[in-house]
This record gives sequence, C-alpha cells and structure tokens, in this order.
Amino acid sequence: MKVAISPAEAAALIPDGATLLIGGFMAVGSPHRLIDALVAAERKDLTIIANDTAMPGRGIGKLITARAVRRVVASHIGLNPETQAQMIAGELEVELVPQGTLIERIRAGGVGLGGVLTATGLGTPVADGKRQIEVDGKTYLLETPLRGDFALVGCHQADYVGNLEYSLTAHNFNPIIALAADVVIAEPRSIVPVGVIPPDAVKTPGILVDHLLERAPS
Repeated sequence: MKVAISPAEAAALIPDGATLLIGGFMAVGSPHRLIDALVAAERKDLTIIANDTAMPGRGIGKLITARAVRRVVASHIGLNPETQAQMIAGELEVELVPQGTLIERIRAGGVGLGGVLTATGLGTPVADGKRQIEVDGKTYLLETPLRGDFALVGCHQADYVGNLEYSLTAHNFNPIIALAADVVIAEPRSIVPVGVIPPDAVKTPGILVDHLLERAPS
C-alpha cells in the first residue's frame, strides 16, 4: 500500500537543479497541483523534459513564468511566448527535438537501450554534432537516451498500490516517462481500492510508482 502525500510534501522531495520528466500535451494530462507546489516552493535551475511548455498560466508554463527552469528539452514551444522570450534573451536553454524522436529517446532511457536510430533530422540543424550510422546502405542519426531524476505523472485514477489509469488523450507521454526516472510521482484525480481499475486499463503498474499525491479537496 502506498501512503498518499500532499503536493507540498512531494515538492519537498525535488531539489533545485533536478531533471524532471513531466507528462502532458499543452497541459492536458499534466500534474497541475504538483506543478503549483513546485512554483510555491520556489524551485530553481530545473531541467524539464516534456512534449512542450504549454502556455502562460497553464501547466509547465507556470514553471517557465516563475523562472524555475534552466533548460528545456521539448518538441515545440510555439504556444508559449514566455519560453520563446527567455530563450532569445539567453536566460533559458532550449533543445528542440522532433516529437517522435523525443518520446523514443525517453523510451530508450526507460528500457535500457543505448540509443535510437532515426532518419528524422538528417540534413537539418537537428543533425549537428550527432553521430551518423549507416545500416543496409541507409544513414541514420544516433539519438541518445533521455532519463530524469523524477517523472511527474498526471493520471485519471490510481489504486492503493499505485497502479495508474489514464483518460483518453491525457494518456500522452505519461506511461513512457514513468519508465525513465529514478523516482515517479503520480497525481491521480482519485484513488480507488485495488480491483476497481480493470487489469487491462492499467497502463503504469504500481511497481513503477514511488509516491501518490493525495486526492484534491472536493
């Protein structure tokens, strides 16, 4: 059985300078209460690995506005002008990675692969400084694995042993990032008894989850 902790307790586990994998697509499926707790705790110098930086005032965008982030690895930043402004000003390091390549690099980090071979990015600035490997007469970029100190996962519900179920498109990166971090913190909308979640609906098994956030006050 996992003991549910408060958002503030979860944020206290995360030090300045940590590398965080955060779920969500434009804040859908993100762990919103945990993000708020990190802002309240005034965390600094974080590295964020995520699909995107959402928008000002939403999801990861709150961390950007609070200037809690030193480096971002994401597939796009187009809907967050604050991310763009900090990058242009030299205040935020941004590594843009094609979306499919990004999630495959995270998956590689989670399952212990040495990297991913992909033709995506050949002949573009994405290829700068990267090793190229020829296989059967075709050239590929070697993309290295990505891992984090913490994975911050948003989910529909969890049971008391940490099995997680996701809802529709809020599924997005969450199950994959849960494979690729030293510590996994899940923020469920509700916590239910074991057996309520059908086995085939469990996308992240409880063995991967270290901490559950307590349910939000109703």
